[in-house]
Amino acid sequence: MTEQRKMQRPSLIIGPDGQPLTLSDLPSPKTRRWVISRKAKVVAAVRGGLISLEDACDRYSLSVEEFLTWQRNIERHGLPGLRVTRIQEYRTADTSASYRVVTPGEEGGER
Repeated sequence: MTEQRKMQRPSLIIGPDGQPLTLSDLPSPKTRRWVISRKAKVVAAVRGGLISLEDACDRYSLSVEEFLTWQRNIERHGLPGLRVTRIQEYRTADTSASYRVVTPGEEGGER
């Protein structure tokens, strides 16, 4: 079954910059410095079926959670969402949109 899935994978997809992306265009498995463009290529490759999520995580020593964070940040904030220096800013925005802050006196239904 795995061989069949590999045979059905495309050999070329359109990358995040609009250019063709192949397996040979992906970052090196030895990559240690993850800039926006490298993260975006890996996410695009998984989304396009060029490489599986499992293969990407194995190849780059990523956790599934880390990859899914990259993917979610692209969906919510575009490529700038992959910028490490903005992670706290995006987390704050995501958290405040998802949760209501309870102030003292509101607990237990008091208003």
